[in-house]
Amino acid sequence: MRISTKGRYGLTIMIELAKQYGEGKSPTSLKSIAQTHNLSEHYLEQLIAPLRNAGLVRSIRGAYGGYILTKEPKEITSGDIIRVLEGPITPVEGIEDEEPIKRQLWVRIRDAVKDVLDSTTLEDLANYKDDSEHDSYMFYI
Repeated sequence: MRISTKGRYGLTIMIELAKQYGEGKSPTSLKSIAQTHNLSEHYLEQLIAPLRNAGLVRSIRGAYGGYILTKEPKEITSGDIIRVLEGPITPVEGIEDEEPIKRQLWVRIRDAVKDVLDSTTLEDLANYKDDSEHDSYMFYI
């Protein structure tokens, strides 16, 4: 299974919206996401439509408009987003035509990928901190 730029950039959009989720937070524009991540705003506009149609985001019109999540970040999984943008999660086409032993392998791979995607929420992704950015040795005097 290969996640295309649709899935990767769609996750980027949703993670940014998750970071802005909450009381008093204004909607986030696709332009600001595109600028922050050096992505094409036009491409992000194409990706937001299926996410909106799936009920994951809502658009707010006006001068300070943009997009907001329709649910709390902890209620939306990366699997929800990938399925909307990429379709069903399957490592191999025509799995039913495979020999039983290979079919079992493909099913196990599919299930493992689904488990990771369905257990990883937007909240998890939005709150992720990369510990590798810090020096491995820290001395205090």
